[in-house]
Amino acid sequence: MPVPQVLCVGEMLWDCLGDSAENGGAKDKADSSNVGSAAPDPSKIENWTAYPGGAPANVACALPKLGVQSALISCLGQDAAGDRLLKILQQGGVNIDGIQRHPAPTREVYVVRDGTGDRQFVAFGAEGKGEQDTTAFADTQLLPASVPQPLFSSAKFLTLGTLALAYPNSGRAIAHALDLADQYYVPVFLDLNWRPLFWPDPSKAQQTIAPILERVDLLKLSKEEALWMFATDDPAAIAQKLDHLEGVIITDGANGCRYCLGGHMGAHPGFKAAVVDTTGAGDGFVAGFLSQLLQGGLKTLDDPKRVYRMVVYASAVGALVTQKSGAIAAQPNRTEVENFLRQQGLIA
Repeated sequence: MPVPQVLCVGEMLWDCLGDSAENGGAKDKADSSNVGSAAPDPSKIENWTAYPGGAPANVACALPKLGVQSALISCLGQDAAGDRLLKILQQGGVNIDGIQRHPAPTREVYVVRDGTGDRQFVAFGAEGKGEQDTTAFADTQLLPASVPQPLFSSAKFLTLGTLALAYPNSGRAIAHALDLADQYYVPVFLDLNWRPLFWPDPSKAQQTIAPILERVDLLKLSKEEALWMFATDDPAAIAQKLDHLEGVIITDGANGCRYCLGGHMGAHPGFKAAVVDTTGAGDGFVAGFLSQLLQGGLKTLDDPKRVYRMVVYASAVGALVTQKSGAIAAQPNRTEVENFLRQQGLIA
């Protein structure tokens, strides 16, 4: 198997998307009559459709489609649900040397969507077991000692979120991965990915996340996450607070993104898309951005024109992900991204 350029650390799980009678069931495209409507009542959901997901896994699976070798370091249950996720990684060309297995079940997260495709996480469960407490799943049991050190010797980037920090074992695994990144001079990309439902005690999240921010090189947040963590959605202000950072990107859904990268300020308005499901759009953005950044490394952030092109490419990947259901199933390949940009008149 090719040597991975990007290591992704954290959860892989099943996103179970709910379709209810009151929102007409599953839809292949956005229904304008539902725009702005509230997400359906979970108790009225008639069908749940399972899609592979989890932010680090989404990035790991998106990268090979964009021409970048990746590895996922995660823990799956010793169950059929975990077996299927492992097979998806293998079929997608993701290095699985960092996959651990545990007797705890593989997590299912139940997601409901409103008429615009925006999602809300409502509960956790496991195949054949029903609803479970957030601490009951295999992804919480990622062990530091089993994080494979050899992967770091040739990696070009480490990317991670913060959900694994909510649990003792996986939190220590994240710290160990950061230690290895320091040892091998691997830059770190953090997507904050704040999801209070995952935290046993959400009040401890900020104090747990804060030390990790001191150890990363690039930071991506949604507008809501920026306001929650920093009380500002100005990427330059956040970059000033964390002056060791190479850059900050703040995404805002259909409103595009703003950034401070290599000291260069900029924005992109985003692309209009017939949104079906926003799950995984931010992870697609991360994969798209990293796929471009890897072509020249961190030094390319010195060039504002190249920075803007990277953000445009990342925004295109994110937009394409929203046009289908399922974070991994919806991910585009390089040809699809290039065709999309060509249709927008952005490449010849």
